[in-house]
Amino acid sequence: MNKNVLLMVDVVSNEKGVEKEIIFQALEAALASASKEHYGSEWDIRVTIDRDTGDYETWRRWTIVDDEDANFETPLRQILLARAQETQPDAIPGDLREEPLPSIEFGRIGAQKAKQVIFQRVRDAERARIVDAYADRVGELMTGLVKRIERGAIIVDLGGTTEAIIPRDQVIPREPVRPGDRIRGYLYEVSPQMRGPQLFLSRTAPKFLIELFKLEVPEIAQGLIEIKGAARDSGLRAKIAVQAKDKRIDPVGACVGMRGSRVQSVSNELAGERIDIVPWDDNIAQFVINAMAPAEVESIIVDEDSHAMSIAVAEDKLAQAIGRGGQNVRLASELTGWTLNVMTAAEAESKKEQENQTVQALFMEALEVDAEVALILVQEGFASLEEIAYVPDEELLDIEEFDEQIVEELRNRAKDVLLTRALAKAEQAASVQPAEDLLAVPGVDEELAYRLAAAGVVTRDDLADLATDELTEKVPMDEDVAARLIMTARGLESQKA
Repeated sequence: MNKNVLLMVDVVSNEKGVEKEIIFQALEAALASASKEHYGSEWDIRVTIDRDTGDYETWRRWTIVDDEDANFETPLRQILLARAQETQPDAIPGDLREEPLPSIEFGRIGAQKAKQVIFQRVRDAERARIVDAYADRVGELMTGLVKRIERGAIIVDLGGTTEAIIPRDQVIPREPVRPGDRIRGYLYEVSPQMRGPQLFLSRTAPKFLIELFKLEVPEIAQGLIEIKGAARDSGLRAKIAVQAKDKRIDPVGACVGMRGSRVQSVSNELAGERIDIVPWDDNIAQFVINAMAPAEVESIIVDEDSHAMSIAVAEDKLAQAIGRGGQNVRLASELTGWTLNVMTAAEAESKKEQENQTVQALFMEALEVDAEVALILVQEGFASLEEIAYVPDEELLDIEEFDEQIVEELRNRAKDVLLTRALAKAEQAASVQPAEDLLAVPGVDEELAYRLAAAGVVTRDDLADLATDELTEKVPMDEDVAARLIMTARGLESQKA
């Protein structure tokens, strides 16, 4: 059998691209498994194969355990220390004792089992090889042939024995794909799972669109043009933002190509997906205006606090700005990272007027000024008392109608109102008295009780109803302390019940 062993190792190694040592180890495990079928399944058997001659030897092994070891349960695989030292004086617990066994000839059943073990080890080695080969290639484009389609997912043959899968949710909707077609995908995950393909491709990811443009536009590959972001409605429409590092280069024109050749090549790869190429701008408002193309924006209001923008367009352009099913504004929102609210110019003007009137009324009441002064502040862009109280003096002095005396008076009044509000809030918090049963909770001293009451935790029942994170949010304290107080309050409440 020795020549057959060496021949089989050579053949399998060449066909599967697996190292010979892995196949030798698999064959040794298979021979040991088959030997157990002959000698006894409880035996610990080891087989060694000579890598040069193909000859193999079989050994039976016992694990040496201490004479008083309570784990001495399997005499077929274990041997007591005293007995082992009769023939091996230097033996210690944990060592292995081996004795040679006659190597057996394997029949058809033994050979079949050996074949199964070998193939399994070879498959494991192949999968490990694939993971090692592709782990550093995540983020690259992969090209292969469609091998088959399973429940909407596409199995792709990348060559050799390597397969990848495009999951159903990563397939472009309604794209016609047939076995044998050449297909591209973006490698987004390499998984060392035991069953099924390990390489996961996507044709719907925005990064797939970006990588396609890198292939088609040399200026991008050379670093002259940078892709700042992309958003997709797979198979229908996409937006991509580009910026030129050299001002002499037109980034949009470079990506479109001569007579639209470059963008058309990308669109064809994406089943006809329409692609809007948007120039990036450091001014976020201007970038949003660019992203809303082809709709023309008449005005825009930025709300930094809510990270949103209100966009006004002509009434007859409203449908175009929103897009079919909200597609245009949704893609623009994804591309810019801002929440975008589209409305007609008339609606925007009405909304702005209502907001201005609200702020004007606030200034008139809080600062005790007439409508004209309040209106001037609103028109100059002031929207809160904090801005009036704490902006640099220069910003108020730049207003033509204001002199130093008026500016100082307005700032003092704004600060007085803010201080009064802060004091009132503090007094309101201090006026809340903790209940007697809250003061009686072990671990709650008077100072903590008032802090709890100011945060709305007035009674022991209020404390018992809280979760640990809720309590630490209301009154900053150690989580363990908070948990202990809550459990103590619950225990007292249960005793009361």
